[in-house]
Amino acid sequence: MADKKFLRRQKIPMAEIEKECDRYATFSKRRSGLYKKARALIGLYDDVDIGIIMFSPTGKPYSFFHPTVDASVVRLLNPNTLPSESNHLAAENSRNRVKELKVKLDEYDITKNDETDEINWWDSIKEFDADEVKTHQIWFKSIDEGFKNCLMQLENGASPSTQAPPEDPNLAGSDF
Repeated sequence: MADKKFLRRQKIPMAEIEKECDRYATFSKRRSGLYKKARALIGLYDDVDIGIIMFSPTGKPYSFFHPTVDASVVRLLNPNTLPSESNHLAAENSRNRVKELKVKLDEYDITKNDETDEINWWDSIKEFDADEVKTHQIWFKSIDEGFKNCLMQLENGASPSTQAPPEDPNLAGSDF
């Protein structure tokens, strides 16, 4: 055991990824990681303005803004000035919506079972009323349609949509 060597993080030299499919996969993973970090910052801090713009290896643009594009751009260009009344109202509305959704998410009582380490989904689902069941049913249908759409685009050689699936069940029916 004393002679056993442990693998640690190794420094990887900066170079273009040669294989095209590896380059696309890496971009996708890094984009997802950045979006997760941005959502985490939004969850931790109330008045954060975040703007991310990136381009895929094929030149396709991707973006993430919170609370709004206008608020993020104005804040970037003029960090010491106050936003206009309309931008301020839009930003506050967006922030309040995020807070409401976070509270709603926290209300779902999803607990872990210590023995199996599985999530007891059924305990929280049994407490849904008819409206919540219908809302989730619509949301799942929209996700199913989005997956079918992405699959069809991939089969036809087109790139999938740039938008993530809606986190809000009320946005069901909008294409992603």
